[in-house]
Amino acid sequence: MNDERPIMVATDLSARDDRAVDRAIALGRSWHRRVHVVHVTRPVIGVGIADVRATLPDPDADVEVMLPVGSAPETIVRTAAEIGAALIVTGVARFHHLGDYLLGTAVDHVLRHAPAPVLIVKQRPHGDYRRMLVAVDLSGHSGTTLMTAARLFPEAAIDLVHSYHIPFPNRLDSPEMRAFVQGEAQTQLDAFLVTLPAPVRDRLHIHMKAGETGSVIAKAIDDTGADLVVLGTHGVSGFVHATLGSTTSSLLTWIKQDTLVVGRPAAAG
Repeated sequence: MNDERPIMVATDLSARDDRAVDRAIALGRSWHRRVHVVHVTRPVIGVGIADVRATLPDPDADVEVMLPVGSAPETIVRTAAEIGAALIVTGVARFHHLGDYLLGTAVDHVLRHAPAPVLIVKQRPHGDYRRMLVAVDLSGHSGTTLMTAARLFPEAAIDLVHSYHIPFPNRLDSPEMRAFVQGEAQTQLDAFLVTLPAPVRDRLHIHMKAGETGSVIAKAIDDTGADLVVLGTHGVSGFVHATLGSTTSSLLTWIKQDTLVVGRPAAAG
């Protein structure tokens, strides 16, 4: 990590967001970055810096506490841009009212407009990420997503997952068709891989499977034991539409692991 852009963590001061704060502080130590702890408030709510520090694992931690005023989704995005955040870290708890639930419209807004990758923390941190699973559709943005994750977490092993589909499976499914489609998918995957730098290719464990994208990702998570899942928001079809035919929020609901979401444009780590 060779720049000095800070890490920003958003918290609603709930116990659930402690995990995101703990992860952000740990990353700050590991990356030698300043950590900004952001609590979005409203004019009628008297939350002060001392209130935020009281929720930290160490109230005297060397972090910057910020109390911007506004609606949580828009204010998180604005504040991240203002401080030039390299990474936005957040949990899955709600902010101040029903309309600000992160797993809902708020996450869609943050992920679509964030000026940096967004790390959604679900698990209690017990050390550095050891293995990350990166879902790709072989688009240019998939390459950007993979490279961003590789830079941010240079010590983690990378499981690259790509799903492909058998067309008209009820009519055209046969051993010959499966072999043909698999060969085409392998050719496209090989073309994608040669665009990557050799040090990144050397870290990859490849998983290419026929099937519905969400099911392939779910099985790969179970098979690999990945503790970080990496997704991009743009691509040939985009994971929003490719995964289980669902929205971003429902996708993030069923993934239990911490999830790094890289939008476009992606900030380098």
